[in-house]
Amino acid sequence: MNPDELRSLLKKQPFEPIRLHTTGGDTVDIRHPEMAIVTRSMVAVGVGEPDEVADYVVPYSLRHILEAEPLLDG
Repeated sequence: MNPDELRSLLKKQPFEPIRLHTTGGDTVDIRHPEMAIVTRSMVAVGVGEPDEVADYVVPYSLRHILEAEPLLDG
């Protein structure tokens, strides 16, 4: 996934929570746009309760993000 695609999803109004699928078979949920920081090569996702301060941050390489889909239980 390229950074512009992900940034576009994070800026969508109203924001729709998304689930990222990785090449390793993991999924990453982004329930609030402020819980993700996108750079040219990675996304850092804050882990914690929605609308709270993140407990910690997990980095994911954008080249390992296969797709993004709406998080239906968001």
